[in-house]
Amino acid sequence: MTAPHVSLPDPTHSSHLPPLDPTQSPVTGWTRAHWEAMADRLLDGLLPYASRELAQYRLPGRASHSGPWSDGLEGYARSFLLAAFRIAGSGGQVSPALIERYAAGLAAGTDPHGADRWPPIADRSQPMVEAASIAIALHETRPWIWDKLDDAVRQRVAAWLGGFVGADVNDSNWRLFQVITEEFLASVGAPHSRAEIDGGLARIEDWYRGDGWYTDGDGRKFDYYNAWALHLYPILWARIAGPRADPALTAVHRSRLREFLGVHQYFFGSDGAPVHQGRSLTYRYATAAPLWAGALADATPLPPGRTRRLASGALRHFAERGVPDERGLLSLGWYRPFLPVTQRYSGPASPYWASKAFLGLLVPAEHPVWTAPEEPGPVDTEDAYLALPAPGWLLHSTAADGIVRLVNHGSDRLPPPPAEAEDSPHYTKFAYSGAAAPETPAGGPATGTGTVTGFDNHIALLTADGTAVSRRDRIHPLGAEGRCAASWHRAVLPGSGEEHRIETTSVVHGPWEVRVHRVEGPPGAVVREGGWALADDSGPLVESTGPGWALARRQGDGLTSAVVALHGWGTPESDEEDCLPGGAVARARGANAYGEYSATPCLRLPAHPGRSHLLVTLVVLSADPVRPCDPGALRTRAGVRVNQEGAVVIRFPDGLEEEVPGAAGSG
Repeated sequence: MTAPHVSLPDPTHSSHLPPLDPTQSPVTGWTRAHWEAMADRLLDGLLPYASRELAQYRLPGRASHSGPWSDGLEGYARSFLLAAFRIAGSGGQVSPALIERYAAGLAAGTDPHGADRWPPIADRSQPMVEAASIAIALHETRPWIWDKLDDAVRQRVAAWLGGFVGADVNDSNWRLFQVITEEFLASVGAPHSRAEIDGGLARIEDWYRGDGWYTDGDGRKFDYYNAWALHLYPILWARIAGPRADPALTAVHRSRLREFLGVHQYFFGSDGAPVHQGRSLTYRYATAAPLWAGALADATPLPPGRTRRLASGALRHFAERGVPDERGLLSLGWYRPFLPVTQRYSGPASPYWASKAFLGLLVPAEHPVWTAPEEPGPVDTEDAYLALPAPGWLLHSTAADGIVRLVNHGSDRLPPPPAEAEDSPHYTKFAYSGAAAPETPAGGPATGTGTVTGFDNHIALLTADGTAVSRRDRIHPLGAEGRCAASWHRAVLPGSGEEHRIETTSVVHGPWEVRVHRVEGPPGAVVREGGWALADDSGPLVESTGPGWALARRQGDGLTSAVVALHGWGTPESDEEDCLPGGAVARARGANAYGEYSATPCLRLPAHPGRSHLLVTLVVLSADPVRPCDPGALRTRAGVRVNQEGAVVIRFPDGLEEEVPGAAGSG
């Protein structure tokens, strides 16, 4: 398949952007000029919220748990990072007012007696995060800002950043904030600790799991922090350290980034949407940062035209959906403001970590990553599946609709035992995608169905009245290879204290995922499984149900979510259609980042038999315009047979067969 040519005009903020260039960029139409224009739009949008002395940006919105003082610093630091990429990328050929604006903020923010002073760097405090952005920005703009500051201001900046030396740092990606900040101090001859720099770099070695994957601290914490922190900061550290950096170590970092980017390219749908998984999703297109880092450090396996296609696709994806908003601001949300994708540490300026996506402006304009014609991404050209054993994930994508789906059998963001498990919809679901988001409800019954929201991509034990629902506890991976990934977890019914093992194997092919569940449970417990949650702002979704299946469909683009019972959902005697309970659709409002109205198709086993019970479900997320999803036909064409050893042989709707062993593992 050749790269599709652009045929539509920019529908959002077109007055702020140059015309599309379908010759240079036949997929997205976007060029370096679009990136520069978007950076300017974001920087201009912040000005009305600057403090008098330009050291803080107090944006509208909910304050973080660190409070407005820290939030104001965050607004300065994260936008300074964006300004730095814009200034350095143009060789200083920007409006002098932009340079003066951030130089003035440095002078005012580090004045310990000034009205605009910054909060100090203290143990495990948010200013540690922001100090790293300021240090990177100062390094990249050194000829235009640092070298021209008054000596007294330079000394104050170094003293403020020096609060890192000897401080206690969170044992996560935060260790790299210390590395970055103290390396900058070393570069300007200020006090620093080489032992702390080396210790931070050594600590991330403990978290490397192979194949380009770091966990963000001890445990199984796999998410985008692997991309926009644990790979990114070592590359930026090497730029600051220069000859002080150990060449062998920088070679390791570059090799790992190269390996990671070979996989990361599969995380973007053909419309540019990154897979919606993990925390800090309000950083949005920061997911593109490692793509540019690979080009900047000559550490990428991707052709230059593909790097730009993927990064520009992500930036354009959000621009077409109202990001930034009409004020030029990044809100706390995904497309529209939506607080459930944020965390307690998220303040009004937190989304400006998206500035990392503009790292590509540091790559010279004449570099092939900017001059080569765009090339299609892997999702644009053919169907693919990819097992990722380190995080316990399985990716599968389809070219017909450009959708990427991530099957999760390994990331729960929990520290090692005996830490208690927490249920997070951005980590504990069976699957994630860029085309759909998990339900993130406040709790309570969904409208019209008598069910409870939050069943999407989840299997649960329920009490007979449906008032108590089990969660997916700590995920115990059992492997990921080929088309398969598996794990088990303990399901605990609230109030009962009883634990019941649920072991699940996912097998993928095209748009289909078949889940083979071996479910332990008390006699009479209800079992419910949900498919993908779909959402839309225009109104309620189309719903359809039948014996052993349920469907939700978005009217505008035909995106469809369906679940189909293949085995075990009927009476003990039969899975024939007349013995199957009807499917259901759980509806909600205000519970999904992708739209006001959402719906999740579900299956229901009325009474667990009280022993380990085999359930097999076909789960579909598709917008294929040629092969529309028809659950009734899928149920006829797909099938399952169980042999005497308990192995499950799956027949996909197109006839492909895969076998799942009688037991994926034990634990």
